[in-house]
Amino acid sequence: MITAPALEIAVLVLGLAILLVEAFAKDLDKRTLALTGMIGLAGVLVATFFLSPGTAATATGFWSFYTADPLAIFFKRFALVTTILVLIMMIDYAPVVRQSIHGATPEAGLGEFFALPLFTCCGLMWMASAIDFVMIFVSLEVVTMSFYVLVAFNRRNPASLEAGVKYLILSALSTGFLVYGITWIFGVTGETNLERIGAVLRSGGLEQGPVLFGIALILVALGFKIAAVPFQIWVPDVYQGAPTPVTAYLSVGSKAAGFVVLLRVLGPFFILPQVQRLLVVIAVLTLLYGNLAALPQTNLKRLLAYSSIAHAGYLLVGVVSFSGSAVAFYLVSYLLMTTLSFAVLVVVANQTGDRMEDFHGLSQRSPFLSFAMLVAMASLAGIPFTAGFLGKFFIFDAAIRQHQMTLLVVGVITVACGFYYYLKVIRAMYWESATNTASIPLSGLSRVTMIALMLAIVVLGVYPQPILDALYPRPVATATTR
Repeated sequence: MITAPALEIAVLVLGLAILLVEAFAKDLDKRTLALTGMIGLAGVLVATFFLSPGTAATATGFWSFYTADPLAIFFKRFALVTTILVLIMMIDYAPVVRQSIHGATPEAGLGEFFALPLFTCCGLMWMASAIDFVMIFVSLEVVTMSFYVLVAFNRRNPASLEAGVKYLILSALSTGFLVYGITWIFGVTGETNLERIGAVLRSGGLEQGPVLFGIALILVALGFKIAAVPFQIWVPDVYQGAPTPVTAYLSVGSKAAGFVVLLRVLGPFFILPQVQRLLVVIAVLTLLYGNLAALPQTNLKRLLAYSSIAHAGYLLVGVVSFSGSAVAFYLVSYLLMTTLSFAVLVVVANQTGDRMEDFHGLSQRSPFLSFAMLVAMASLAGIPFTAGFLGKFFIFDAAIRQHQMTLLVVGVITVACGFYYYLKVIRAMYWESATNTASIPLSGLSRVTMIALMLAIVVLGVYPQPILDALYPRPVATATTR
């Protein structure tokens, strides 16, 4: 059997191995490194189904900062699948990297470009299991530092450099808020372990003022990570300037990890009613700002950036409604539809661009790509029989159960806004005349990946049980002897 920490170690060793091969195998086709990373991550993904039973509960002793509960295992798999899909997009994006990096060989820099997501994945997996503020901080910084490099990887592109600087400065600022908040919590409770903090808070006798101040600072830091209003200022420029596969990784992987940490951190503090009220206000502002700001966008990457803010609002509704299963299913559906939209965007942008007019008449140039984008936009909008529809349904159902009627009303209204800007993309592809009639080449691997994503979006739109069972496994019946 396999112990849970071995998964992160395996991903870390795989990333180091790819870097060593990159350093010494000069004449190797660097796309082989991406394929090797994908195969290795797939092996780790399979290994998650063979974890030893002893890791299903919170570890003790030295490993008291680490847990391998069903939530952690679920999001480890989520991080692995996301990274595999990002590596596939990076292969399609490799020609752009070659143009922006001039080295001794034609493929200089590609090895690092393919290795960095593995280190990011390692950090995401640690974040999924972190139940101590110190471990949360360390794993969060592992993820963030990898993204610093990835966002500014196209260093000859001024937009990429601008995105990297903005992401660096604002992430460093959010880290300061996080550390200061942890300091206040530790000063009041004397603990950094989330479970022990919860026990101290439940015992009573603490001053609420310092505790609320500390958790408010932590919420500011996590608000930066999940792109919640009013901490979303970095999102549009960073998403537009970063390499498109990195934008997809930021949008999906980083956001998912942020919400996992948010779910774990808020657990002990939800006994304080002020925390829930603050989250309701943040969720309402995030829903309104994300959807309204997306309406006038003419650049598809910026549109998806504001859309990402809007989806953070829907996820916050699930968090406020105490529904981990709704948040998890929504994140899975968001992974599928966002990755599919960015996969199409990578291919189209390599030939024409990422503006809305670059998608005019796409159905004539590439019926397959236009249909894939149609499925992605329909799911993002929440059209029935897609994973996006069921994701919103579970979120709103949780809000009704918790009597969060304000969030429900605002959520339903903003869904209508989403229909407008998502269907605007479909109109550009199917109703506008083509400005470029050249066909768009598509690799076999990308085509198979897009087909798999489309099938998953439709299947989960009518049968969500596999995801719900993965998060909350059904107990296995055992025979009893008399």
